[in-house]
Amino acid sequence: MVDISQVQWSTRRWAEEIETRLMPGGAQDAFVNVRNDDPREFDAIFLGGGAGGRFGAAYLRAMGGRPLLVDRWPFLGGSCPHHACVPHHVFSDVAAQLLLERTFSGQLWFQDFTGKTVSMLAVIEMFRRGRTGPHAFMNFQSKEQLDLEFILGARGRIIDAHTVAVDGRTYRARHLVLATGARAKSLPIAVPDRGGVFDYATLVDDLDYEPGPVAVVVGGGKTAIEYGCFFNATGRRTLIVSRQSPLPMVRDSDTRRYLIERMEEQGMEFWSGAELTSIEGDEHGRVRAVMIDTPTGEIRIPTDFVFLGLGEHPNSEEAREALGVAVDAAGFVKVDRRMQTSVPGVYAVGDLVGAPMEMFKARKGGTYAARNIMGEKALYDLKDYPDFLHTHYEVCWLGLGEEEARDRYRHVVVLKLPPDNPDGQAVALPAGDRVMLYAMMKPQLSGFQKLVIDGASRRILGAFHVGYGAKDGFQYLAPMVRNGLTVDELGEMDELFLNPSYFIQLCRLRAGHRVLRDL
Repeated sequence: MVDISQVQWSTRRWAEEIETRLMPGGAQDAFVNVRNDDPREFDAIFLGGGAGGRFGAAYLRAMGGRPLLVDRWPFLGGSCPHHACVPHHVFSDVAAQLLLERTFSGQLWFQDFTGKTVSMLAVIEMFRRGRTGPHAFMNFQSKEQLDLEFILGARGRIIDAHTVAVDGRTYRARHLVLATGARAKSLPIAVPDRGGVFDYATLVDDLDYEPGPVAVVVGGGKTAIEYGCFFNATGRRTLIVSRQSPLPMVRDSDTRRYLIERMEEQGMEFWSGAELTSIEGDEHGRVRAVMIDTPTGEIRIPTDFVFLGLGEHPNSEEAREALGVAVDAAGFVKVDRRMQTSVPGVYAVGDLVGAPMEMFKARKGGTYAARNIMGEKALYDLKDYPDFLHTHYEVCWLGLGEEEARDRYRHVVVLKLPPDNPDGQAVALPAGDRVMLYAMMKPQLSGFQKLVIDGASRRILGAFHVGYGAKDGFQYLAPMVRNGLTVDELGEMDELFLNPSYFIQLCRLRAGHRVLRDL
């Protein structure tokens, strides 16, 4: 145990201390920042210091409460900066840059990229070196700026709904907030024991060789597609093997079609209705080939690299055994709109409570749990949240796709770019941030946008974007759509030539019509 309650470490010192605990054989003692001179009881123990726990504890502290954070890792912030959202944003930046390099290979000032393969290992090692900085800052900020108490680098064990044992001591609180996250699902088949099969966590922790020319990705959801685009962009043949059609979360067929066509243009192969049935190892215990059952028969694919994007399993076992919290069929902890579990005084937040497995939900859920613990009635509803994923592009969506809208409304109007063109001529719209070169030279790559509107009420029902620069715009668009934003009101806004601003321009072109028509 290292008692740091009476010292102030710089971010550099934090980085050094964290690094020694992340290295094999490094220091194992926990960081303890608990003020023994504070006579108050803890209002809540947050078991898990990721996004939900850290933001929840900060909010509870801001309201005058006393939280205690406990995490097995020697840093706060959880899986996001270490295994999940930060690396996948790094890899998506790489994919977007490589799309640009390959599209304009040998033209203008771009180098000739013909036949070139980019090192995956070098990119991942770059991320490993860089991730300690965010860890160090979050520890520094949480202690010195947010005034939080925490125990890091030691596993917390649930005793009861008010008590947690950590590093040989017990801590009690009025409430318990479960923020233990989730882990990647594994394959239900034998896997070689010396490497070659990775998920989002083991990829960044364990990859120690340069993968060969073929990457096999299992799954068709967000993780599989996002990482698959990175592997493809580095120059590897990339197979997306999934039982169902890919990208089911993108709730509009036009948008989904545009995305898949662009990915296929980059050489990605979508093996839908297929299943990886076995993995063959070599004499050293590394992956040598896989067998894939397809609608036309079983196929053997030589490869030394398999990536699993099969979804996540909640870390709910201990809470179920120790507390008896209710869970759904997949093991995710059930909560009400206050983030309260079935056990009085026990809350749950983040990936532990199920989809969407996103940072914004964890942060917001943590703050809502804190508000309810401190006596405020705060109800969190995930309805109609904006969502996103990365291919070689940013993809954002909100609300209903065209098919869903037509099932619910009699008069649905669609505004979209690029426009339908009978002669097949590609039109350089939409054009905005980071796509101007595409618009001038490869207009079919400049992106896609679509608004779905109820023609009777003139309300925006759904919005879809493929391009760059949309995520920030969508988080502001979302509450306006929930509050009944109309095509006329959207057309009244001012635009700054960002990709999301094309929604404004499209609305202006139709807002004057008494009877709305497609565009």
